[in-house]
Amino acid sequence: MINTSLYIHIPFCDHKCIYCDFYSIITSDNIENFLKALKTEIDFYSSLYSSNRIVTSLFFGGGTPSLMSSDYIDEIIRYSKQKFKFDDHAEITLETNPGTVNKEKPIAFRNCGVNRISIGIQSFDDEDLKFLTRIHNKQSAIQTVYNVTDAGFENISIDLIFNLPGQTKEKWKKNLEQAVDLPIKHISAYSLILERGTILNKLVLDGKVKIQDEDYDAELYELTINFLNDNGFYQYEVSNFAKPGFECVHNKAYWHHQDYIGLGPSSHSFIKNKRWWNYSSLKKYISEVEQKQNAVMNYEILNDHQLRDEYIMLALRSDGLILDDYIKYFGSEWLDKHSKNFEIMKEKNLIEIKHNTIKLTPKGYAICDEILSKIL
Repeated sequence: MINTSLYIHIPFCDHKCIYCDFYSIITSDNIENFLKALKTEIDFYSSLYSSNRIVTSLFFGGGTPSLMSSDYIDEIIRYSKQKFKFDDHAEITLETNPGTVNKEKPIAFRNCGVNRISIGIQSFDDEDLKFLTRIHNKQSAIQTVYNVTDAGFENISIDLIFNLPGQTKEKWKKNLEQAVDLPIKHISAYSLILERGTILNKLVLDGKVKIQDEDYDAELYELTINFLNDNGFYQYEVSNFAKPGFECVHNKAYWHHQDYIGLGPSSHSFIKNKRWWNYSSLKKYISEVEQKQNAVMNYEILNDHQLRDEYIMLALRSDGLILDDYIKYFGSEWLDKHSKNFEIMKEKNLIEIKHNTIKLTPKGYAICDEILSKIL
C-alpha cells in the first residue's frame, strides 16, 4: 500500500487579511454547490488511486474551514472514508481561526473525526493583530486554545508570524513566551512574506508600510529557534517546531516527497513524478468538475533531475536527508560530488552527519536557501 495524503481546500472566509495570498472568498454563496462538486472530485480521484493506497492524513485548509458547520465537515470526512482507505490512526487536521469557534464547535469537530487542530493566531499582541487585520485579539486567541483543549484535543498547533513592521525582539519574545505557556504541541513560526497581489504588498510599494531588513529577520529567526528548542519544541523543519511525537504527519508527507491529492479550488497534487493544480476560482472549479469530474488547470511531469533536486531540497528543509533512502532512489553520484562541500559545512557547524542522515543545524537552517543554492 502506498501512503497518500489528502488536502481539502475550503475557500470560504469571513474576512480577507492584508497579508494573505491563499485563495479565499468572503461570500457564503455556493457552499452546497461546492460540497456537491467536492464529492464528484473525490469520486474521480478515488476511482484512479484508491485501490493500492492508504490515506495517512487529511488536512482541511483554507480559507477558514472552521466557519463550516460540524455536519458539513462530518459529511466530507465520511464521504472521503467511503471512497478511500484510511489508516486507523490517520491524522485529520482542521485549520481554525480565533473568533470562528465557540466552546461547543470544537467538541462537534472532534466527534466527527478531527483529531488535530491548527489555530491561525499569528500574534498575541493586539497592535500586531490590528495591523494584520485579524478579527480576534490576544484574549480570544488564548481562549480559543483553551476551548479546543477543553474539547479533548491534545494535538494542537498554532501559527505565528515574526518580523512584522516595528516588531522588536522583546515583543516577539513575548509572543513565544505566551505560546509555550499554552497547552499546545506544535508551533509554526513564519517570517512575514510579501506576496504579489496582497493588500500588504501594495502598501509597501506605495511607501505606506516599511518592512524590516533581512539581517533583522535572520536575528528574529535565530531567537525563535533557540527559544523554542530551549523550551521543548524541537525544530523538524525550517518553520516548524514540535514536542516529540507531535510532528505534523501531513506536512511531513510533503517534505518527504510522498504522494498527495489536493481537492477543492487552488489545491495541488503530486503522484509519482506528476504534479497538477486546480483552478482557483470557485465558480470555475464547480463548472469544471460538473463538465469533467475534475478541475485541473495545468500539470507538469518532473524529470529525474528535477525529482532529485526537489527530494534533496525538501529533505534538508525538514528533518534531514537519509542517505540510504537517497541512494536507493537516485544513486550516489551527487553525494560523492558534494562530499567536500558537506565536510566544509560540517566544520562550520551548518550541518550534522549522524545516524546515516545529513541534517541542518539551527545555524544551517538560518541560511537554508543559501546552502541549497550552493549544492543544487
